[in-house]
Amino acid sequence: MSNILSEMATAVIEGNMNDIVDMTEDALDEGLNAKEILDNGLMPGMDHVGVEFKAGNMFVPEVLRSARTMQASMDILKPLLAESGAKMIGKILMGTVKGDMHDIGKNLAGMMCEGAGFEVIDLGKDIAPETFVEEVKKHQPDIIGMSALLTTTMRMMEQTIKALAEAGLRDQVKVMIGGAPVTQNFADQIGADGYASNAAAAAELAKRLVG
Repeated sequence: MSNILSEMATAVIEGNMNDIVDMTEDALDEGLNAKEILDNGLMPGMDHVGVEFKAGNMFVPEVLRSARTMQASMDILKPLLAESGAKMIGKILMGTVKGDMHDIGKNLAGMMCEGAGFEVIDLGKDIAPETFVEEVKKHQPDIIGMSALLTTTMRMMEQTIKALAEAGLRDQVKVMIGGAPVTQNFADQIGADGYASNAAAAAELAKRLVG
């Protein structure tokens, strides 16, 4: 691996936001393309963060810092990736369900999925079932990721899956869910395709869902 790429991976792991932009520019100046930088610099860094997070060696503030570091580099790379027509491994539409204003977990999961090579479209929070349906029609994602932090809003996940079915879209998209009160049992009950207990697990699940 090129020296600059291993340095970028380390910068992501350490959450070194100050240097990542310069490193990204340097890598491009060295003639590396955006996809190489993503695949061999940022993604290995984020993969390591995911492993450490799952093992309990890194905590949410550190993971957020790493994710933001990666994001700073991605802000430069995204237009170049789009220009080059580089293929991402899939497209994910994410949102916190209607009635729920919590978004840290969802944001973290989105960043981890982006670090795993997905194009992520973040709808934000308090997203109604019909909005999910409209956005699926518009963006044609491979996966929908829904988050809820309140037991009272969990049912909106079920309503959204029903709305997708009524719109004839359920077979076109995989649905993954997460959030503090959500369980695998609940995912099975409402007919979701997968459940992730944390952001690192969400990225792994997304990779499995696109096969």
